[in-house]
Formats: sequence, C-alpha cells, structure tokens
Amino acid sequence: MATNAIDQTRRMLSLVTYLRERPGAHVQDVARAFGITEDELISDLDVLPMCGTSFRGGDLLDIDTDGDRIWWHNPDDVAEPLRLAADEATALLVAARAVATLPGLRESDRQALLRATAKLETAAGEVGAASSRLSVTFESEGGVFADVDRAISERRRLWLRYYSPARDELTEREVDPIRLFAVGHTYMEAWCRSSEDRRTFRLDRVAEIRLLDEPAAPPELELRDLSEGLVQPAAEDPEVVVEVGPGGRWVAEYYPHDSAQELPDGGLRITLRTPDPASLRRLALRLGGEGRIVSPPELARSAQQAARAALAAYDEPA
Repeated sequence: MATNAIDQTRRMLSLVTYLRERPGAHVQDVARAFGITEDELISDLDVLPMCGTSFRGGDLLDIDTDGDRIWWHNPDDVAEPLRLAADEATALLVAARAVATLPGLRESDRQALLRATAKLETAAGEVGAASSRLSVTFESEGGVFADVDRAISERRRLWLRYYSPARDELTEREVDPIRLFAVGHTYMEAWCRSSEDRRTFRLDRVAEIRLLDEPAAPPELELRDLSEGLVQPAAEDPEVVVEVGPGGRWVAEYYPHDSAQELPDGGLRITLRTPDPASLRRLALRLGGEGRIVSPPELARSAQQAARAALAAYDEPA
C-alpha cells in the first residue's frame, strides 16, 4: 500500500532519533526496524539531507549511505541550543498559554507547562511581553474533552448527540467510554450501547454530551494499534477508484491508498480501499469539479445524485 506524506513525515522524524543512536547502521537492519522496504528507506534518506536543524534552514542534516550502511556526519549540530526568532517565540508562548487553559488537563501537567512558559517568557524578554497581548480560545471541543476524561476516570456512562457525516444526520446514543486519543483530531473510543459494538467518535462532532449516573461497563476489548493511523484498510475491503484534478491532489496525502497514477491534466487516478465506500460521497461533494468517483458504478451514481440534490437546494425559495 502506498504511503502518504503524513506517514512518511512521522517516520522520518523517528528515523532521525534512530540514526543518531546507531551510527553506521546497516540499511537492511534499519528498513526491517521501521517495517519498510530498503527502497523506501533510501527514498527517506534522499529527503533528510534537505532538512535543516533550525526552523529557518540553518545547517542541513549531513546524512548519506553507501548502499550498505548509513552515516550521519553532523549529529551534534542537532543538539545545539535552540534559538528562536521573535515570531517563533511569540507563537510558542501564545500556544503554551492556550493549552494551559484546556479543560481536562491534569493539574500537575498544567503547573509544569506554566513553569516552562514562565522560563520562556524570561528568556524571550520584550518578545515575551508582546506575546501577552495575544490570546487563543478553544471552542466546545475542550468542554467535551473534559466530560469524556471525567467519565473515563469515574467509569460513568455518557449520553451523546453526535453528528454522523456518513449519514449526514444527528443521532442520540449512550456509550461506555474506553479511551481518548489523538490522530490529527481528538477521538473517543467507546462501546456503543445502541449498536452493541465498539465505535470511534470525533470530539468536534459531538453536538451535546451529558454524564449519566449509570456505571460504564464496556466489555474486555483489545485496544487497536493506531500507530499506522485511525483508518487502516484491509485487503478484503471494497476497492474505490477516484480521479482528481490538480486541485485535488491533496487526497493522496490524506487518504491511505493502493496506487496513485498521474493523469495528463496534472491530476491523479487514486485507487483505495475502505470498509464503508458510501462515506466517500462527502469527499466527492467536497472536491466538486476537481474530482469524481469512477468506480464502483453504483457509488459513482450515488455521488452524482447527492451532488444534484445539493445543487437543487440552491434553487428552492427560502
């Protein structure tokens, strides 16, 4: 299965630490450790020397290979003290203060963050004072996070009003929360009492939430390995082919896929697998003129009907 840019970036960040601790590592051993082919590893190594050791470029990572072993010639440069520019220090301070206000954050973590922020403010000098005039506020997801976190710690059931994008509707359900995790967005994994199955809920799609007095009693479940992402298509999942124009090439970056073939107009023909092909109708609507579902035919027709219905809604009187 093809690897998207986000997965490759995560892997290369881990690769930097791995190579620093193993000078002269063998290509075969490193590829096996990361679960990739040697060609994929060499491709990563071709990119790393173009990465700088500071936010603004600075010295580049001097990493090369003779095809058998990998050598990093300037690893100590990465360990040099980080010097932030004025805008970088401001952004970091504003973000740190915003995170410190998040509901559900453990008090010990909050105090540690505040201490680190105070030290950074002192080191930043006038820049630190200027950053205090900026602030960031979080929307309702923070409150949902706090309720879920409390429900998990107190082993209590939750009632949700949840937006389901696949059906484009709000549903009400009771769930026994299992854990919180983040993969791009923040999610709750829970046992849904309505479907009697494990379900994953994105917190920013929770329209309303309420803690119940009933104790949560999810069955004993083996936690899924999310290191490869939230959606992990299986070989037996239905195959879907999507063609996108130049403006839709981002789909290959965000959706795990089997192949992405170049098209003459600069677009891509993307083949992917999903256990729920109907969920891709919303992708087709989002792409608009920059993409279309090619197969399976019934899904293509369904997406066309959804697009016609959406356009017709604009012609209806208010």
